[in-house]
Amino acid sequence: MSRKLRSGIFAALAAGGFAALAFSQAALAQDAERVRVRGTIESLSGDTLVVKTREGGDATITLKAGWKVGGVTKASAEDIKPGDFVGVASLPKGSGPDGAIEVLIFPASMKGTGEGNRPWDAQPNSQMTNATVSNAVKSVDGHTITLTYQGKEKTITIADETPIVTLAPATNDDLKTGAGIIVTGEKAADGSISAGQVAVGLNGIVPPM
Repeated sequence: MSRKLRSGIFAALAAGGFAALAFSQAALAQDAERVRVRGTIESLSGDTLVVKTREGGDATITLKAGWKVGGVTKASAEDIKPGDFVGVASLPKGSGPDGAIEVLIFPASMKGTGEGNRPWDAQPNSQMTNATVSNAVKSVDGHTITLTYQGKEKTITIADETPIVTLAPATNDDLKTGAGIIVTGEKAADGSISAGQVAVGLNGIVPPM
């Protein structure tokens, strides 16, 4: 991991004791291959987590000593205000603004985490922008937000059906069979995956990241 989560969005939070959820939007360039595992929990036994991936296979993840869990909970476009810090995955839409495919509203304590724009793997050609909301407008077709980051500006439209979430405290007890999950881990040469952090959807939410 880079010294200041150069491309990440999870950092340990003092408040509430939940840690490092923004790891799921990390584009972390290190020696080990970084992989994101998305799906639902099949089992958790000790430090071994088995996930039914969204591609239909099983992934076994070894959780590192001291591993942390953070929660993902539902939010809405009305919760997005100027001055908020957000992570928005988006796709280009011809000559107009990009269209959001998912939005994460960061807690105020995480403002500035992983600021910037980078490729993302939610869909082909998608990008992730971690930035401050400078303007938010509601229209008949949904919402439009203007983001500022590193001296740049980007406008993104948010359709009414776009998944919007924020972060919340979670515990190991939330890691129940069937819960939606996303894990950013390290894949070794032998194919084994290890991770120090887990993000789980709360109250039936499937983490859209």
